[in-house]
Amino acid sequence: MRFLDQVRAAVRKNNSLVCVGLDPLPEKFPAHIQELNQSIFEFNKYIIDATHDLVCAYKPQVAHYHARGAEDQLQMTIEYIKDNYPDIPVILDSKRGDIGSTADQYATEAFERYGADAVTINPYMGIDTVEPFTRYEEKGTILLCRTSNPGAGAIQNLKVGDQFLYEVIAETAMKDWNHHNNIMLVVGATNPDELKRIRAITGDMTFLVPGLGAQGGDVEATVKSGLNSQGEGIIVNSSRGIIYAGNDENFAEAARAAAIELRDQVNQYR
Repeated sequence: MRFLDQVRAAVRKNNSLVCVGLDPLPEKFPAHIQELNQSIFEFNKYIIDATHDLVCAYKPQVAHYHARGAEDQLQMTIEYIKDNYPDIPVILDSKRGDIGSTADQYATEAFERYGADAVTINPYMGIDTVEPFTRYEEKGTILLCRTSNPGAGAIQNLKVGDQFLYEVIAETAMKDWNHHNNIMLVVGATNPDELKRIRAITGDMTFLVPGLGAQGGDVEATVKSGLNSQGEGIIVNSSRGIIYAGNDENFAEAARAAAIELRDQVNQYR
């Protein structure tokens, strides 16, 4: 099944546009988890089991695994989702971006080594660095467009003629690069007006929307600005706001409660 079809099916099955980011920081784990072998995988497993019926995707961020030499636990986490909750797609958040021959290897890493259903990439180097990912037609390729970090506007809001750079990226991705209809965009929740502008440019294209929860994005403004004509088209990610909602033996229950709260807030404005 194609990635976008997987997302739509999960959205409708779980009545949810929420994606949980699996960004493990072992120093934030409850003490009883820190003591375990393969503590990252064990922590993730609790979070996944507690939230699988509340989400439309999971999104592990690779730096949190690579920095600790925990690539095996990243692979175990993805395999656990595939084996136990195969209806929930996995987005590998790696933000890769390099020359074509290297991009080939990054695409192999994401889709063949880890078995992810989609990957985030940086489009700064152009189509020859994007195409190695999009040629996997069943998979999703999610391009950074207007990100949620505080310094993003210094580059992404530069004017190119009468457009902002992020608008050029959105338009180019839609018109020139999306030959297999498997490109999506990362569009942060921290500026709903820009989210609305990108929606106007791209029609019904799907967005990965970080910035709610710990980054402070406004749920109502984000949903109303981001939804497409089907009342979907956004994958609303929260990482820290869900997985670190609790820090004691009931951390998984706290994560579930936080996921329910975000799901219900988003659905209130759909």
